[in-house]
Amino acid sequence: MRERPFVANLVSDQTIPKMFKVKQVFPRPKIQPEEIPQIIHTLLSGEKFSSKVKPGMHIAITAGSRGIANVALTTKCIADFVRSKGAYPFIVPAMGSHGGATADGQRAILEGYGITEDYVGCPIISSMEVKKIGVNEEGMDVFIDKNAAESDGIILGCRIKPHTAFRGPYESGIMKMMAIGLGKQHGAEVCHEAGFKNMAKYVPMFGRAIIKNAPILFAVPTIENAYDETCKITAVNAEEIIEKEPPLLQEAFANMPRILVDACDVLVVDQIGKNFSGDGMDPNITGTFCTPYATGGIKSQRVCVLDLSPETHGNGIGLGYSSATTKRVFNQLDLSSMYPNAITCTVLGGVRIPIVMESDKEAIQVCIRTCNEIDKKNPQVVRIPNSLHIEHIMLSESYYEEAKNNPNLIIESEPEYLPFDENGNLW
Repeated sequence: MRERPFVANLVSDQTIPKMFKVKQVFPRPKIQPEEIPQIIHTLLSGEKFSSKVKPGMHIAITAGSRGIANVALTTKCIADFVRSKGAYPFIVPAMGSHGGATADGQRAILEGYGITEDYVGCPIISSMEVKKIGVNEEGMDVFIDKNAAESDGIILGCRIKPHTAFRGPYESGIMKMMAIGLGKQHGAEVCHEAGFKNMAKYVPMFGRAIIKNAPILFAVPTIENAYDETCKITAVNAEEIIEKEPPLLQEAFANMPRILVDACDVLVVDQIGKNFSGDGMDPNITGTFCTPYATGGIKSQRVCVLDLSPETHGNGIGLGYSSATTKRVFNQLDLSSMYPNAITCTVLGGVRIPIVMESDKEAIQVCIRTCNEIDKKNPQVVRIPNSLHIEHIMLSESYYEEAKNNPNLIIESEPEYLPFDENGNLW
């Protein structure tokens, strides 16, 4: 057993309460994966979509950096449809500055989601080179991926979801996929330059310019339910995006999950990562917003992050909004992957380093120890696996009576102490 450092002694007597497992119950509209090929084929076979894809055309299909349910399958189905029309599809990573703002890094992200050339059956052309396609309403230059700009048509594959840093009629979705995703490092930087305060203005402004000046054909957006499952797939023609995206965003809001207790002293997040949220942990769930221009999520005094997901490849963006983390997280951080995203979006808080403790136990203890005006012997602690999968979570013993009286919380275990190994890590 390792020798206890002095800092650990400052929190070693802090009680970690007994925890119990609960299942959160949300509405669950769902599309089964085996249904997706037929749904997409039927949608795109409609005259207003199929007439836009002609034999011999080279068609760019966008794929982003988010961990979207069935993203590889939906991308493949779009490519299959394009091929069935005698055209030539290729995949373009549309993720702004993500992947360390490198072509190889962006390709690696797609491959991590199963979007490989072998699977989708067409080339993945990853490049950070952009081309100016015009100007927006304020005369600002508009750039998008060069290969997409020079294609015969662009199909926007994306997910529509509430954004983590601003509110507006267009948040994470079709407009943002064009304005920031296709814009690569250059376009993302231009769009972010005015800050998130103005993002609700600039995302649709750049999006409208891209619709006008680039060969956008249509979009195939998805919406997910509270369980990170596909619950809606639709198709939106280029000329309909401005009108049809806002109602789809409202549908996405209605399907968002949440932690079914309003507040806690300490929120423990087992893993953060770009596959769960662009912010590492979705503040719409965790309350860890990076700007004052969006609100929501659980209210907590402290947030404890225990690990990074393998899929995030060391990108610990979002860690800066936690109060404490572990040495294990610190040792995994890839600053060259984290910093480009933060610099591009002009928000640096997410890449700061919080208090680093040796173990899971010490990280949780320091968070409880530093809370103010709470019952330190019986604190309110919520533990989630990540911000994307919150069907099964843990609550401290202080929530037990509340959980028994909540019809949307199903108690799955009796309160018991968390199992730490001899090094103080959860197992």
